[in-house]
Amino acid sequence: MTPALARLTRPLADTRGMTLAEILVALVIISIGLVGLASVVPLSSWGIQEGNQMTTSVFLAEQRLEQVKGMRWTAADASTGLVANDCLGSSGTTSTSWSFSGGTAPTSATCSTANPPDTAYTTVTFSDETPSANTLATPYNNYTRQVRVKPCDAAGANCGVSSSALRYVTVRVTYTPLQGLVGVATAQKYVELSMLVAQR
Repeated sequence: MTPALARLTRPLADTRGMTLAEILVALVIISIGLVGLASVVPLSSWGIQEGNQMTTSVFLAEQRLEQVKGMRWTAADASTGLVANDCLGSSGTTSTSWSFSGGTAPTSATCSTANPPDTAYTTVTFSDETPSANTLATPYNNYTRQVRVKPCDAAGANCGVSSSALRYVTVRVTYTPLQGLVGVATAQKYVELSMLVAQR
C-alpha cells in the first residue's frame, strides 16, 4: 500500500462529536445571554415610549406657543384711530393665579373685533385642555395642556425685565409616563416652554 493510499484509508481523528456535558455547558452559557437580552427589551420599549411622549409634548407646547404669538395685542394709535386691542389676555399677577395647579387660563376683557383683522379673535381661547374634558383631539387626548400669561410688572420680577409692553407666556404639557416593569406610573411628567410676547 502506498503512503498516499494509507493516508486516505486512515480514519479521521476524534469524530465522536460533543458530549452531553459539553452540550449542557453550552446551553447554560446561551441561556445566560438570552436572559440578559430579555431584560433589555422592556427597558428599550420604555425608552422608546418615553421619547415618543416627550416629543409629542414638545409638539403640543410649540403649537400652542405659535397660536399665542399670533394673538392680537396692540396699543392705541391716535394717528390711525385704532383703539387698544388685547386678545392675548393675562392669567393675573398673584402667585396663586400663576401656578399651573390652581391657576387660571388667560382672559381678556378688551378683545374686540372692531379693528380688522381681529375678526378671528372674538374671545381668548387658551383654556386648560385636560383628558377628563376630552378637549385635545385623538391621539393627544391623554395629555394636559395649559397656558399662563403673566404681565411683566414694574419691578421686573415676573419676566426679568420691567415693561408694560411685554408679557411672559408659559405653556405646560403634562403626560403620564410608563413605569417599566412595575406598571403605569402615578407621577406625571411635563414639558414647559416659555417666551416673551411683545405688544405690536
